[in-house]
Amino acid sequence: MDLSVVLPTLNGRDRLAASLDALAAHAPDAEVIVVNGPSADGTTGMVRERDDVDVLVELSDRNLNVARNAGLEVASGEVIALLRYDLSVESSWLSALEAGIEDADVVTGPLHQTLRNGMTTESLERNTIAGRTVTYFNGGNVAFRRQAIESLDGFDEYLETGGARDVAHRLAAFGKEVAWAPEMCVRREFEADGGISERDWGWKYRALTYRLVKNYGPRPAMAKRTLKHALSDAADAAYGVLTGDVTPSGWVGTGRDVLGGIATGASDGLVARARDRSRTRNPHGCSKRADRAVARYDWR
Repeated sequence: MDLSVVLPTLNGRDRLAASLDALAAHAPDAEVIVVNGPSADGTTGMVRERDDVDVLVELSDRNLNVARNAGLEVASGEVIALLRYDLSVESSWLSALEAGIEDADVVTGPLHQTLRNGMTTESLERNTIAGRTVTYFNGGNVAFRRQAIESLDGFDEYLETGGARDVAHRLAAFGKEVAWAPEMCVRREFEADGGISERDWGWKYRALTYRLVKNYGPRPAMAKRTLKHALSDAADAAYGVLTGDVTPSGWVGTGRDVLGGIATGASDGLVARARDRSRTRNPHGCSKRADRAVARYDWR
């Protein structure tokens, strides 16, 4: 199998190095492409000193979907895998990928997260939307047949989050098969510190509404799905107010961000749907720009 592996990264030198070490050990014949940018932690120098990276692409844009598309542009394999820079493939990863891609257009597998008190894992996620069966995948551990990802013109660079879920909707529109390979495992090890990570609620709902409107149109069912998500998150936040974890003003501010995100996403989704009326539904894809890379080092 002719395999390319694309690793987008941003300020993750040490974790990227561990990921590259695992690839060298478990998929030594794969073409490895690192898309970096714009890192300020010495990632460029570390990658250039290695002999197991085939292409290094330097970007000035921090958008993950821009980085994914920049990697897709230079990949030469008939199968192209995307791997998150802080994940390490396990010994069964390559054989599971090869077996899964034989009968499918896309194959994905679980993320194992090693915590102080044990390990978590993932399972297959599937949903039916407007009569379309959508199989979601882990955007940090997925492999595509070249024809499948090219038919979508790559990822939608409008999105700052939710790019993989958008691709899942568009794959379903083409009737592409997404296979689940339990042995296509990647691992991330970290210490749980009990901290609370901040979430950009505006972008979460902007991306959600944009994806639904762009791919399915302004249907009542799409508004219902968005409202369901919003009410669930609002209830969780209200509980946080009661327990003192969230301030009332913070709750109100989050609600304002959610409403603004929904309005912007719906408007931009309608524009995107009008700009690309094909099943591809990607007015911000690979073919739409040629200025992603500010530098490219190709050692092939």
